[in-house]
Amino acid sequence: MNLSFSFLDAEFFGNYILKGLQFSILLTVLATIGGILFGTVLALMRLSGRKWLDAPAAFYVNGMRSIPLVMVILWFFLLVPMVIGRSIGAEYSAIITFIAFEAAYFSEIVRAGIQSIPRGQVFAGQALGMSYAQNMRLVILPQAFRNMLPVFLTQTIILFQDTSLVYAIGAYDLLKGFETAGKNYGRTTETYLMAAVMYFVICISLSWAVKRLNKKIAIIR
Repeated sequence: MNLSFSFLDAEFFGNYILKGLQFSILLTVLATIGGILFGTVLALMRLSGRKWLDAPAAFYVNGMRSIPLVMVILWFFLLVPMVIGRSIGAEYSAIITFIAFEAAYFSEIVRAGIQSIPRGQVFAGQALGMSYAQNMRLVILPQAFRNMLPVFLTQTIILFQDTSLVYAIGAYDLLKGFETAGKNYGRTTETYLMAAVMYFVICISLSWAVKRLNKKIAIIR
């Protein structure tokens, strides 16, 4: 097998790869923000001590964590048009699915972060006359989110890797960009190798940044 990478030029990246990379980054950012917000709500429901809040949240989290992401992507993409009578498109379907799926994982991170805060902090807020909501918003969550930041970023790196799964529903992500270029240039093997290299470089760089951040946070503590 003769490998050739002579086709790698500005036109290759501009016409095929950039569009896919932009969507993969957009999907990662939206899924992270939406997942953290929805996940925080789920975590607070599970920690509320009220069965009618805890039970549905636990069912959702455990259910989502028990199903492969690619299956959730396919089910949502195929079943939603049957329910509403029209397709919402691969990109929108991917965004909604990723937010719903990642919320289950982020909720467990948030729940663990909240539980890691010393009880003395909770009692101090109560001694100042704060309500549960005020105590959580002003005292507990700010400390918990600072402690959870490295874990959030690590989960975001995993999320970026998982964006390649939207390939299953035809969304134009980074992997789809390399595949399309490979077919058009007649260099499928080379483009898949380049895709692997690009994912590796991006993820290893982000992992290094997270380690640096973790060291800084440890010093602050």
